[in-house]
Parts: sequence; C-alpha cells; structure tokens
Amino acid sequence: MSVNYGSKRIVVGAHYGTRDWLSQRITAALMAIFTLLLLGQVIFSKGPIGYDQWAGIFSAQWMKVLTFSVIVALLWHVWVGMRDIWMDYIKPVGLRLLLQVFTIVWLVACAGWGIQVLWRL
Repeated sequence: MSVNYGSKRIVVGAHYGTRDWLSQRITAALMAIFTLLLLGQVIFSKGPIGYDQWAGIFSAQWMKVLTFSVIVALLWHVWVGMRDIWMDYIKPVGLRLLLQVFTIVWLVACAGWGIQVLWRL
C-alpha cells in the first residue's frame, strides 16, 4: 500500500536549478568585462576613430578569439533567456517547439555572421 504524504510537485516552465542562473551571471559578467576592455581601447586611442583604427583594435588574433568567446557567451545568454520565456509563457507545445527551433536557427545564423565579420577584417 502506498502512502501519499502530500501533493506531487508538477514541474512546468523553465528548468529549475542554479546551472541556468549561474550561466546567465557568468556570461553577463564576461560581456561586461569585454565591454569595459573595448571601451578602454576606444577611449585611450589617439585621434579620431575611423574604420582603420576600429579594424586595428580587432586585428590581433587574441582580440578575435576574445570577441568570438563573447559572441558565444552572448548567444548562450540569449538562448537561456529566450528558452525560459518560451517555456514560461507559451503553453501550446507545438508552438513552443517551433519558437525554440526558430531561436536556435537564428542564433546559429548570428554566430556564423559574427565569425564572418571577425575573420574578414
């Protein structure tokens, strides 16, 4: 005989746990640090900022790798946030799946565009 000691918890909506919360905070911190670093390079550069100087900031390989890392962090940050929004507010499963797939395709396309822009400089 089974004994019921209370109602069963029905887990709906976004994933429960600290993993998503922590990933949002870490990616946000990485983007903030990158923004401050980039702002410092722009503020302390000599002369007017034109295409040549802007391209010069991103011409070093370490800056391209750092920028790509920030792009990946941004995409992960967006994915976690949008997935949570879709899971919390879109109740029809088919529509939610369609929106999640669209979001993934859009983010992969943005990553491809970011790579193309970075390594074209």
